[in-house]
Amino acid sequence: MRNRLHNVKDRQGLLMMGLLVLILASCSGRQKPLNETPTRGDIVISVDESFQPLIDAEINAFTGLYRNATITPVYKPEYDVLIDFLRDCVQVAVTSTLLTDDQVAYLLDQQIIVKSVAVAHDALALIVNRRNPDSLLTYENVRDIFLGKITRWNQVNPSSRLGDIKVVFDNTKSGNVRYFKEKFEIDTTLPANFYALNNNEEVINYISTDPDGLGIISVNWISDKDDSTSMSFITKIKVVAVSLPFLDDSFAYPLQGSIYERSYPFTRDVYIMSRETFLGLGRGFMQWVAADQGQRIVLKSGLVPATMPVRLIEVKSH
Repeated sequence: MRNRLHNVKDRQGLLMMGLLVLILASCSGRQKPLNETPTRGDIVISVDESFQPLIDAEINAFTGLYRNATITPVYKPEYDVLIDFLRDCVQVAVTSTLLTDDQVAYLLDQQIIVKSVAVAHDALALIVNRRNPDSLLTYENVRDIFLGKITRWNQVNPSSRLGDIKVVFDNTKSGNVRYFKEKFEIDTTLPANFYALNNNEEVINYISTDPDGLGIISVNWISDKDDSTSMSFITKIKVVAVSLPFLDDSFAYPLQGSIYERSYPFTRDVYIMSRETFLGLGRGFMQWVAADQGQRIVLKSGLVPATMPVRLIEVKSH
């Protein structure tokens, strides 16, 4: 296990303060290239690594339809994605957070107006090793694990023979861990049994080998039933069902229906942001993902579309 977490508070605190020191050394701004349109051109976008499966699918469909468009995604932790966007290294970013008021004001001072749209509803999944018999956690269990009040599996289930809980997540700069720190109002460093790896895929692979592990990933990595990579990941681990606060007798998995109804407690939105000063390829891609074809890809990926109506169908087994 590498990169034991001790300094997440400092790094993410800097981000929330507006990144004013880091963004002073801006990348060179992009002028409108000749002949670029919403469906033609060549751009690089910065994307939170949590959403790689979805954005890969969206780009493949978009560029398959518009053959003169080239979109190159660079997948990074949320912290680095926002730095790229604020420093004008990229014109388009995909994250699970919007800019803060200070960050918006910083860009307005440069006469940059950011356009943003929510394109999907995502969830953070908790995963365990397939040899772990416990696949139900209450909301209070999860909160107490983050607060350091629960550190062993027998505190969750007295009959458990497992040892210390090892919580693993994707990166010290992760939007996944930021989400939980904000959710549980944690303004200190996380407990000593929290560990950072490099990405969601490494979290899945680690959990598949350690019965004591508890992993945090975007459900996007295991939600597409038509994707062979996604399905290979789900066979390695078990997904945990979690209750809503104060409802310890009703548990939900991070599936489309429970994400849409918010009966699963750890949901969030996926945003595409553009700082283009002209109607270029970045804006064209953003609008396409938010429109019918892009939203159908969101639905197929196992997430919930954010801009199109959703109809729930109850399937009864006989």
